[in-house]
Amino acid sequence: MRSALMICALAASPVAGAPVLEFPVDCTLGTTCYVEDYLDHDASEARKDFACGLNTRDAHGGTDIALLSFDAMESGVDVLAAAPGTVIGIRDSMADTRDANVPSNIACGNGVRIDHGDGWHTQYCHLKLGSVSVRQGDEVRAGTVLGQIGLSGQSNHPHLHLSLEHQGKDVDPFALEGAETCGEDTTQMWSDPLPYYDTGFYTAAFANAVPTLEDARTGAKRRTTSKPDQPLVLYGYFYLAKPGDRLEFTARGPGGTIFGHDLDLGNPRKSHMQAYGRRAPAGGWPAGFYEGTVRLMRGDTLIALRHSHITVRD
Repeated sequence: MRSALMICALAASPVAGAPVLEFPVDCTLGTTCYVEDYLDHDASEARKDFACGLNTRDAHGGTDIALLSFDAMESGVDVLAAAPGTVIGIRDSMADTRDANVPSNIACGNGVRIDHGDGWHTQYCHLKLGSVSVRQGDEVRAGTVLGQIGLSGQSNHPHLHLSLEHQGKDVDPFALEGAETCGEDTTQMWSDPLPYYDTGFYTAAFANAVPTLEDARTGAKRRTTSKPDQPLVLYGYFYLAKPGDRLEFTARGPGGTIFGHDLDLGNPRKSHMQAYGRRAPAGGWPAGFYEGTVRLMRGDTLIALRHSHITVRD
């Protein structure tokens, strides 16, 4: 796996009729949003992004651009048309909720589908209920507001899933020709080529004690429910961090923030785990839902982020 930041140039008209894409979210990469997952180029149960890295999920068919928090989603972040075209489909009827049982045929949730001509389509998924601002048949330009990032469909945190298709087949806008070159001179379809970092998270989760590296690898200590008198520990298991990178731990519950902690990584291993937590206060943790975030920072730039949650029950 490559360790350097890679920025690849866009070739002029790489394929006849192929759209040149504008960034589809009104946010700043590395500051108020980040690319969480790329398209998976491995046909097996393994995973491989366009640079032969691990920043994808098995069979993932698009690009996920995630917000840093649910508060940002509530404030409203616009989703923008990536290229000119005609709206050929919309949905704006699904609630914003973490529902793991959403059927696969409506996994996109609220969304917009645009025809760009010559067999090219884009689809924008997980939009906020009531936010879709275009209708079928509308002609849009690049930058037209389509809706806002939400939590509809198969989603557990606020993000846009953007898929690009040509003649019904998934295309990676970061590597039009596929992943054979592993990031070397790949042809991006973005008007301004986007940065790529091979650093990322395997997982982040809550536990009741600091896990070992093997515990983090297997998920043996991961907890989604806890008792009021048990400690709450948030851990991040990540790969290819660089000397000087920083982890930022934050956990919030019914009473507000329960801890925040920044940790300079020094000289991390290729696969590394760090954790932070607190013992239960006198009287125990209030019952309810707790959310944790672990951010991986490189200077002032957000490289990766993972959300986790746990429910405290009496």
